[in-house]
Amino acid sequence: MAHDKEFSAGTMALLFVSGAAIGAGVALLLAPQSGRQAQDQLRGYARRAQDGLHEFVEQASDAISQTVEKGQEVVQAKSSVVTEAIGAAGDRLREERERMVGPKKL
Repeated sequence: MAHDKEFSAGTMALLFVSGAAIGAGVALLLAPQSGRQAQDQLRGYARRAQDGLHEFVEQASDAISQTVEKGQEVVQAKSSVVTEAIGAAGDRLREERERMVGPKKL
């Protein structure tokens, strides 16, 4: 039985960045170089990973903002349609009541 697992783009990006960082750390620990060189390399990798993560968060934030805006537009459009439908239904009910009972007297 095969299980289909779907991952979001954000999850995939986070997994990729995490894997790259772990791989770079292991490679540096096993590489024959001085401690100072290894520290400098780790700092460089960490800075690049941090920059990549910040860029990803910014892109995700923009995408979420656009989605929310589009959702609000849809809700507003549908809200006016529903309001009109309710108003028309109320008018139709009043007309039908007047037809069956007669005009409402105040």
